Amino acid sequence: MRGGGAGRGESSRGATKKRARRAPSGSGSSSGARSAASDIVRRLRREGIRRAKIGSFDIDGVLRGKYVSLEKLESALAKGFGFCDVIFGWDVGDVLYDGAQVTGWHTGYPDAHAWIDPTTERRIPWEPGVAAFLADFLDSSGQRHPACPRSLLRHVLARLESLGLGAKVALEFEFFVFRETRESLVSKNFTNLEPLDPGMFGYSWLRTGQDAELMADLQDTLAAAGIAVEGLHTETGPGVYEAALAVTDPLRAADDAALFKTTVKQIAHRHGLTATFMAKWNANLPGCSGHIHQSLWRGSKSAFHDPRAEHGMSALMRHFIGGQLALMRELTAMVSPTVNSYKRYVPGLWAPLVPCWGVENRTCALRIIGPDEPDALRVEHRQGAADVNPYLGIAATLGAGLWGIEHELEPAAAVRGEPGVGGPTLPRTLNEATELFAGSRAARELFGAEFVEHFTMTRRWEWECYRRAVTDWELRRYFETI
Repeated sequence: MRGGGAGRGESSRGATKKRARRAPSGSGSSSGARSAASDIVRRLRREGIRRAKIGSFDIDGVLRGKYVSLEKLESALAKGFGFCDVIFGWDVGDVLYDGAQVTGWHTGYPDAHAWIDPTTERRIPWEPGVAAFLADFLDSSGQRHPACPRSLLRHVLARLESLGLGAKVALEFEFFVFRETRESLVSKNFTNLEPLDPGMFGYSWLRTGQDAELMADLQDTLAAAGIAVEGLHTETGPGVYEAALAVTDPLRAADDAALFKTTVKQIAHRHGLTATFMAKWNANLPGCSGHIHQSLWRGSKSAFHDPRAEHGMSALMRHFIGGQLALMRELTAMVSPTVNSYKRYVPGLWAPLVPCWGVENRTCALRIIGPDEPDALRVEHRQGAADVNPYLGIAATLGAGLWGIEHELEPAAAVRGEPGVGGPTLPRTLNEATELFAGSRAARELFGAEFVEHFTMTRRWEWECYRRAVTDWELRRYFETI
């Protein structure tokens, strides 16, 4: 979070305003929009682009999209396009929800209207001649679609901007790499998988050197895809790596983080490997974290820093922390969205068990970094895992901070050392987290009742699918002995 820029030479607030001006406005059919669309497509043709991929991320953070011709791209840039809204009516396994209100058999799964954000233009390094764009979805009344994660984040950022504030955000992910293909995963039934490397080698020069070809491809291809990686290293575990993404404005940070996962999987595939961002793939190994770094700014000046205050933290930063702590239990489902997320929440695995904060304390849910460096002062939100949907995770954590600012909430005292498990604990199951979210007044005010109801339905569905499953643990434990 260093420096005054939010990436690409813009302040965070300026970048947010720029994106807000280009957000869907319903005026895409104007002559100005048509002219801008034509200019973009002419430039793409000159650069040798032959087709485009357009898409958006669903509620589970899965990238859904399609190829289009440049002629279709020009039309979509000018006036939007229709995309089957079934992507908001099925789960991560493409199974239709039973009870979705935003779409379903009762609506006939019509097209939702989507608007391409031209600022998301990227190249796909492994597909020469293809340009990529991300889109936001609207509902039938022209408002943000209640199931569109990117539109939800825009909504939170507009609320932030109304207070004269901008944000800088960066994410870091851990992920495991295996010597498996998509075919071998299925044939092995996802068991007896071979990690890329054996042993526990955190921060290992040896392992990165032995995997040099993969390391170079990861860094070069991610850069070519417009995803800036500040650091990449092994973590403790067989075949596990951690990547820290560069700081930028929140919407760009979410785009980068969501595309990072897809890109890493694509790179692994062409090496005959598989990467996973599951929170916990093996009970005997560490999980995969997904931490979110955040700071607030007024123009080019940190809104978090006050040189006269303890730890250099302004009142606004204290209130931001206070809001995150106050809503952490209620919003857990947005940062820990899968059944598997909660397998990390056990003692001794670096995952927080209670809402708490501390200065440079990695055992806390919120770690305050850089108290002596005004431009680096930030909050590291350490609750979530690598399975977080970046749009929802950033929306939830920034939204909670905004709640604290608006209500001037003061946090409890900072924790020194291990926080223990006294007091209210974070939810230990998706079911518990979902019901807390469903009953949250703050969530409805921050994100809208329609989103809360839809997301609640999807998480209840996920829990019910899990509840009905018969696991290999149950078979081993009960099949013969009971």
